[in-house]
Amino acid sequence: MINIIIKKVEIIYMQRNTVQRQIILDAIKNLKIHPTVDEVYEKIKSEHPAIGKTTVYRNLRQLAQNGEIGQVTMPYSTERYDKRSDPHYHFKCDNCGQLFDVDMDYLEDIDEIARRKYGFQIHKHDVIFKGFCPDCIEKNKEE
Repeated sequence: MINIIIKKVEIIYMQRNTVQRQIILDAIKNLKIHPTVDEVYEKIKSEHPAIGKTTVYRNLRQLAQNGEIGQVTMPYSTERYDKRSDPHYHFKCDNCGQLFDVDMDYLEDIDEIARRKYGFQIHKHDVIFKGFCPDCIEKNKEE
């Protein structure tokens, strides 16, 4: 009898966790930005007030570790999450702070060059271009 109850609790927990994870994944995929944990939480809290910020954080980390979403880590900045999990580059605007995908060939040769020269075991590399986005350039011309 106890085993049946434990199994039911495990199934309910797994279903709830799966439902929460799907809600969080849907939020990431529907946001047009590379959101922070806080931005994902703000997106879902009105429709799903039972999901706490800790749950959002834990599930985002798990989704990134599973390769279902991307995670963008920048020095001196909050982690951001990306609906794309394929290798690609980013551009961060120094003026508005927006993070954009940069669709160009992923340069895998860089990994091999660094491995040969320094003996590193490289799994991937991240490149974040910085400067001013077209909107900010245009706004600056107008001012």
